[in-house]
Amino acid sequence: MVNPRYWAHLPPWPENKVNVKPMIGVVLALLSGGAYGQLYKCVDKAGKVEYASVCPPGTKQEATGIRNAPSASPGVAAPPKSFAERDAEFRKRQIEQQEALARQEKKSEEDAQRQRACDLARSYLKSLQSGARIARADPDTGERVFLEDKDYPKEIADAQRAVDANCK
Repeated sequence: MVNPRYWAHLPPWPENKVNVKPMIGVVLALLSGGAYGQLYKCVDKAGKVEYASVCPPGTKQEATGIRNAPSASPGVAAPPKSFAERDAEFRKRQIEQQEALARQEKKSEEDAQRQRACDLARSYLKSLQSGARIARADPDTGERVFLEDKDYPKEIADAQRAVDANCK
């Protein structure tokens, strides 16, 4: 009796198996050539018109110029692009997408900033109209100075202009 360990290191014995997938691909490729053909206009003696790839006997055959095969374009087909050209186009599309995203982010940031300015201007105008005491820092001394009653109408007009400018 033969020791099974002796045969363990050897690959399994090939059985007479034929790989069918490549053969099916070849057969399909050969058969698909028959799908391409000319479409003809067939007219019989009675004047009946029929369209077919092969006209029956006793009919007059006229070429229609219509082909069964789909064509990529009516003109000359463009040569396939090289890897470098496809890569350059891909990189160009990536850059365009990044630029579009940057523009969109910038626009949304500007909108958010405009909304914050609008909210601040509205709240300041509301504070002025309610008659609340408004204090500012004096630029020379740094002390707190309150807005006087005579300055309120001018300050309200300035705040209204700020609301009109920021809240569109």
